[in-house]
Amino acid sequence: MLEAFPPIQNVIGFPVTALPFDAQISLVMKWASARLSKYVCVANVHMLMEAHTDPSFASVLEAADMVTPDGMPLVWLMKLMGVPHQDRVAGMDIFLALCKQASTEGISVFFLGSKPDILERMKKNLCEEFPELQVADMQPLPFRPLTLEEDEAMVQKINESGARLVLVSLGCPKQEIWMNQHQGKVEAVMLGLGGVFPVYAGIHKWAPNWVRRAGLEWLYRLLQEPRRLWRRYFATIPPFLYLASKQVLANWVRSLRKVRSDYSRYL
Repeated sequence: MLEAFPPIQNVIGFPVTALPFDAQISLVMKWASARLSKYVCVANVHMLMEAHTDPSFASVLEAADMVTPDGMPLVWLMKLMGVPHQDRVAGMDIFLALCKQASTEGISVFFLGSKPDILERMKKNLCEEFPELQVADMQPLPFRPLTLEEDEAMVQKINESGARLVLVSLGCPKQEIWMNQHQGKVEAVMLGLGGVFPVYAGIHKWAPNWVRRAGLEWLYRLLQEPRRLWRRYFATIPPFLYLASKQVLANWVRSLRKVRSDYSRYL
């Protein structure tokens, strides 16, 4: 029996899936094997702050079937809130794990979004690293909104391809909104993987493991793309730290009150 509602942990007001990495990947593969129409958001600080400031996007995040803790700050906060063994469930790791398991289980994958040249590089790398992977198709999308006819044609193409996994690279929050709008239409599990495509294609560099574990991947990315990212980080990191500290303090106060209440029963 498939787990319809995986356990969650509130992180600054939003539900983040509280399962180890392998368990989250396993659940996605079970959904894919059953050809369920679901969507997965890979959340970092930027995504949660987008949801915090935009109620319509918040509803998209809250409706997701899974919200993985991509950023280490989310993992640390989850541990402080009572999920001691939570590990990071990041986009590139998800991508590699799904490609590996899909190869062995005969599940086809549809790659949607990004640019044609990036998709071509990805295809070459996938053929070398995962020669048994069934690539259903690779389709870029224009920057403009699709017409109704174009959108229906794309949904039909995805469904007719037989893909069980659809990896979407449109950037946050566009890809999450797209997945939300197509739940029930696309007969597959959709995962928003944002910047993973250009990294796997070799356009951008993947941060070293020690940088990722230290929670400094944001700094690594900032050094690569300072002009594009400095405003985003300035607008998201300080308010996230404030909200996270507020949540931890409130949880500490609740715990203290409970201890006092329990103690008073024995007086």
